[in-house]
Amino acid sequence: MGEDKSINNSNVTRFMTILTLESLDMPLSSAFSILMFGIITYCLILFIQSMLLVTIVAKRELHKPMYILLFNLSICDIMGATGFYPQLFGSILSLSREISYPACALQGILIHLCGTGSLLFLSVMSYDRYIAICKPLRYHNLMTQGTLVKLIFMVWSTDFAIIGSVFSLTLSKEICRTNIVDTYCNNPSLMKLICEDTRVMNYYGLFTIALVQGPSILMVLFTYVKILITCRSTKQATSISKAMQTCGTHLVVFLSFEINTFLLLISHRLEAVSPHLRRAFGVSVIIFPPILNPLIYGLNTREIRQTIFKFLQRKIYFT
Repeated sequence: MGEDKSINNSNVTRFMTILTLESLDMPLSSAFSILMFGIITYCLILFIQSMLLVTIVAKRELHKPMYILLFNLSICDIMGATGFYPQLFGSILSLSREISYPACALQGILIHLCGTGSLLFLSVMSYDRYIAICKPLRYHNLMTQGTLVKLIFMVWSTDFAIIGSVFSLTLSKEICRTNIVDTYCNNPSLMKLICEDTRVMNYYGLFTIALVQGPSILMVLFTYVKILITCRSTKQATSISKAMQTCGTHLVVFLSFEINTFLLLISHRLEAVSPHLRRAFGVSVIIFPPILNPLIYGLNTREIRQTIFKFLQRKIYFT
């Protein structure tokens, strides 16, 4: 939507600057259909995620580590979807891709908090499954309420500390461009607005990625190797089946998230990658996990599925 516009930061403060997001490249005749599809998708995400949250809170039998961690994963999904969809709706309704710098920064922070938090919680969930399957007799001693609270606090504090430090570096720099080279705001696209040397910020960004991704991948790899060994050594077919079903759903969610995130990170680091491909990776990270996570992970869990179905049957009966 035009070339980069220069900003005189001495006259206009950065936080009063209006930025321009990448064009949606959609015909005006399709705007209404896309808007309706987006609203339905967002409402579906809120409905499914809220149903999952309420079910876990209301059902005392679900007050277990795995479900409490799933509860936090749902919060991450809602955070990311809320950071993305309302701004998209505003763009379509106003027929404008303009966004204020503070709103852009807020959207980026919410989406990054969602991504990092999701990865960390999926890693902790793999540890929980490892203890439950490989050390079942010690599970209640190892995964106590105190331990669970510490793990959740550690994840959220790490999430906010890392994303806070990354965005503090980015937002402290002066900008001389206003074109966001993506369909939504994120840290890489905000960094591209800066005209001064960003090598230190790039190195720090790579360090934080390695800091989060490295231990998470190693933890999931370690826990699943141990789970596989335990399943092969046990003679109980029912235990193996239940363990593999539970772990299989977690592994599908984790791998899909990791592959999509990896492709997105690579697309931002390599200039040769097509902008259309980069935008596709970026949007898929936001759209699919909030819908698939509760369906693959939550509704595939017998206790949650039965509770939700009973609740819906009761509502239908009384209406």
